[in-house]
Amino acid sequence: MDVDGHLPRTHGDVDDDGRERRTGTVWTAAAHIITAVIGSGVLSLAWAMAQLGWVAGPLTLVLFAIITFYTCGLLADCYRVGDPVTGKRNYTYTEAVQAYLGGWHVWFCGFCQYVNMFGTGIGYTITASTSAAALKKSNCFHWHGHKADCSQYLSAYIIAFGVVQVIFCQVPNFHKLSWLSIVAAIMSFSYATIAVGLSLAQTISGPRGRTSLTGTEVGVDVDASQKVWMTFQALGNVAFAYSYSIILIEIQDTLRSPPGENKTMRKATLMGISTTTAFYMLCGCLGYSAFGNDANGNILTGFGFYEPYWLVDFANVCIVLHLVGGFQVFCQPLFAAVEGGAARRYPELGRKHAVVFRLVWRTAFVGLITLLAMLMPFFNSILGFLGSIAFWPLTVFFPVEMYIRQRQIPRFGTKWVALQSLSFVCFLVTVAACAASIQGVRDSLKTYTPFTTKS
Repeated sequence: MDVDGHLPRTHGDVDDDGRERRTGTVWTAAAHIITAVIGSGVLSLAWAMAQLGWVAGPLTLVLFAIITFYTCGLLADCYRVGDPVTGKRNYTYTEAVQAYLGGWHVWFCGFCQYVNMFGTGIGYTITASTSAAALKKSNCFHWHGHKADCSQYLSAYIIAFGVVQVIFCQVPNFHKLSWLSIVAAIMSFSYATIAVGLSLAQTISGPRGRTSLTGTEVGVDVDASQKVWMTFQALGNVAFAYSYSIILIEIQDTLRSPPGENKTMRKATLMGISTTTAFYMLCGCLGYSAFGNDANGNILTGFGFYEPYWLVDFANVCIVLHLVGGFQVFCQPLFAAVEGGAARRYPELGRKHAVVFRLVWRTAFVGLITLLAMLMPFFNSILGFLGSIAFWPLTVFFPVEMYIRQRQIPRFGTKWVALQSLSFVCFLVTVAACAASIQGVRDSLKTYTPFTTKS
């Protein structure tokens, strides 16, 4: 380290910190972002639009996109301490918070980040399993008619997805998964495009429901209290659709340097957020146009679409393949945190014991997620809850606070007040969406029997 506190640049097979040289580019980072962002969230946007209507729906999508892009730019600048090109690197989100804020912020950040990663694993398991079950339902409806009882028990599909994840979870680290993210990103484009095409075709041939400027109508579709709760839950669903800042630092840590990782990450964020917002607008607006206020919570598995059945099947295959990769993108940072902590606490453990620990703990982790997915398979409520608890602290609060500390913005100055106002408004959105999602889970539990849920 030189007199300015900067780490020296090295050449060969190692990076500026002596670790394996990183090879990530703006394209691989954008692929990671698209893989993380276009997940189960995109499938619920038609339902969210039905709750919000033609005015608030598109406006909400644009506002969440702008806020996410802005705060992710602030967060990208906090990847290194000091100089954005040669300063000391932070390898995880929590390390960045430790470097800039310290104290109770570190515990709160770790809690929010890792609880959300764990919950996202549950959400992706539910979604992938629902899509897998929809494959058999689609063929059943095609051969036996749309009135046939083609419902499927989800538990078997959830277990099958868990077995697949046990295998992929043995990949040592996040850096080895670029190929999986690229495949998953292609899958996400595929099923989002199919959803858009089918929605457009349905809109042209004749919408199945009415739409309105304000969405579902009180006294017609819902009562007054349901309208309020579902509106807030829809905000949580939209927040979940943009929840990738949780792993931004980990993605940024895969990027080669020079150029500075923050510059590359800003470009990747612009590419990823622009692409996903365009798809979100198409999926949400066309889905709402096609099905109106009766739009299902999951546009490709709620069977608004029956034909062409083979195309619906292909879309659901793409969803499953995408979420296999998406699960890993979100869970690998959690694996790294646990295994890194174990290595520091028990340095006497050799490589052989580390491999055994990884096998046992990652398998147990997937097993627990699989069990919880079978116990609580409530798609929209779970997504709304996950989106709400991650949005304010991880997408807004910490990036804003670290930026203020990094740039030494004076308290009560114009910029400080603007940033804190943004954070406060987003906090209110988080509280409202979280409360609505908990209410949704409570309502679902009144008529739910564990392990017997049908799709």
